[in-house]
Amino acid sequence: MSPRKAAALRGAADDRTLRDHLVTTAQRLLADQGAATLTVRGIARAAGVADGVLYNHFPDKDALLAAAVRAHVDAAHRALGPLPAPGAATVERNLRAYLSAGLALHRAVLPVVAGLLATPAVLTRFTELPTDQPDWRILLARYLNGERELGRIAPDADTAAAAAVLVGICHDQVLATLLPGMSPHPVDADAVITTVLTGIAPRTERA
Repeated sequence: MSPRKAAALRGAADDRTLRDHLVTTAQRLLADQGAATLTVRGIARAAGVADGVLYNHFPDKDALLAAAVRAHVDAAHRALGPLPAPGAATVERNLRAYLSAGLALHRAVLPVVAGLLATPAVLTRFTELPTDQPDWRILLARYLNGERELGRIAPDADTAAAAAVLVGICHDQVLATLLPGMSPHPVDADAVITTVLTGIAPRTERA
């Protein structure tokens, strides 16, 4: 191993590659300061390597940032831990868990993604990178469909609409904190889940 690489990886795990080190460094900088002021030189200095080292592993800065975003999003999904399976506990309790996980995920991911809206090429490359982490939205949709198959929610329930409500709440709660002069409306998670499960039409119309 070269002295430069050894310096860059000092204190890191033995099996950490230089590419992984660069991605981790860029991921941390994205989370801490956003993408607007990130430069190749800044990433290289934070990683403890010469500027040109980045180009040994990535064709350009956008490719490195896309890999860093992918790592950040995957880490946020892993942090959610296992989510309830259909048939476990109660539907109400499980949907609370999914909503809580969705809010945590969006709080971790949206600020980073929002900081890259001015560089759509990075986001395009990010979506093209493989991942072994199932998306929270897909897990939520599968959960609702599974409960419908088990008969724990109505057989004609529009699970896609129910999922859209929960996803929309997560977007609203986080995006409002990113826009100047806006703040999220207070949301009672219990009230949200109750509304999703019971609907808002008069009971005589639902009967």
